Parts: sequence; structure tokens; C-alpha cells
Amino acid sequence: MINKQAIISALREGKLQIEGRFLYGSNYTFLADCQYKEMHFKAVYKPLQGERPLWDFPVQTLSRREVAAYLLSDHMSWDLVPPTVFRTSKCPMGAGSLQYFIEHDPEVHYFTFTEKHRGLLSKVMLFDLLINNADRKGGHLLVDPDGKLWLIDHGLSFHTEEKLRTVVWDHAGQPIPDNLLSDVQRLINDLNQSSALYQPLQPHLSDQEIEALKTRAEILVKTAQFPLPPEDRRAYPWPLV
Repeated sequence: MINKQAIISALREGKLQIEGRFLYGSNYTFLADCQYKEMHFKAVYKPLQGERPLWDFPVQTLSRREVAAYLLSDHMSWDLVPPTVFRTSKCPMGAGSLQYFIEHDPEVHYFTFTEKHRGLLSKVMLFDLLINNADRKGGHLLVDPDGKLWLIDHGLSFHTEEKLRTVVWDHAGQPIPDNLLSDVQRLINDLNQSSALYQPLQPHLSDQEIEALKTRAEILVKTAQFPLPPEDRRAYPWPLV
């Protein structure tokens, strides 16, 4: 079990050194060594200047969305996203997101999951519905050496327009479990401008994007059902892994 608060402190203040670049993906993403006091671990560094401009997302906001996904997961106590911060000082390539690196077997992912991990997919699907994830590939679901499931790569999320593209449609058309629905209802109550969640989200999302998050949550509570894949647009990412 990782100590989130200690890792957050290390991500914010630790000494960073780039060890290499992840070659897959449109944006520059680096593996960094992070040292802070007695702590020493790997981190994933996504600098703003390494983001490729997209026609449908505001320029240099993808790293911010990575942080917003962590803040939401942490606030809801879902513990799906590794500790992530937005760092502006003493970064090798300038400001960007820094996320705790999850040690994992790349051959273990959505398409190779056992029934144990498939049992957690209702929460994964609900999380992606909330954040409006436009790029949930199978390889974005990781299992660490302790068997815990983690979700990564949330730069294409929180758009105000419907963008959901995911491989995780396992529960489409089924009722949302009551315990998860209760979590979403609490989220709605926490998405007001004076809440403990709204203010930390503001540096990373626009007010319109936060309001859209609240609207998506309200729709999920009202329907109490996982939606079916849309028929009027592409509902799956490419590549799938």
C-alpha cells in the first residue's frame, strides 16, 4: 500500500531526473527518477510543451486534466488514479503533470484480465462516464504487483461535449450498483463553488468543464443505469490497447 501524502510531497518537491521517453503516444511523456528525503521512486512526467495541439481540446491543458482525474478519484475515495500533481518548478522540460509510476506487467491489461479484476470494471466504467474519457484504451488499466487495479492516461478527459470512447462497455445497459450511485450523489453535492473539491479543480478545469462534470453526474443518478454505446459516433478508441 502506497503512502499517498508522502508521494504527493515527493512529486511536488523531489529532485527529478529524466531516464527515458515513452515512445508510444502522440505527446512527449518521460520516465523520471524522483528523489525526496528517504524516498526514491519512478514517476511519469508529461510537460506542457510536449503536448501536441488538438482541434477539440484547449492548447496545453492535457496535463492539467491528468491532475483533475486524480483529484476526483481521490475525493471520491475510489483510489483508481495514481498520485498526480501539476508541477511548475525545477522540472527538466518545464511545467507539467507528474504521476507516481505503477510497476506492472504490460501483458496484463483489460483484454487479459481475470474475473477478479473484471469484477472492478463497473467502477472503472462509471469513472470514465463521469470524466468523459475520450481515450480509455485497454492498456490504460494496470495491475500492480500486489494485484491492485490502477487507471492511467486521462489527458483527453473532462470535455464539455460528449466524447466518451472506451473499451470498457461491460456493464452497458445494466443498473449502476447502489453503493456507487451513492458516491456519485455525494459528488454532486460536493461540486459547488465553495466545496473542498471545486476549488482544487479550478486551476485544472474551466468552470464550464466542472459544471459539465456535475451535469454528467446528475444524469447518471437520474437514470441509475450504465448507458449503451452511442450509435451516432465512434464509441471505441484506436488502437484498442
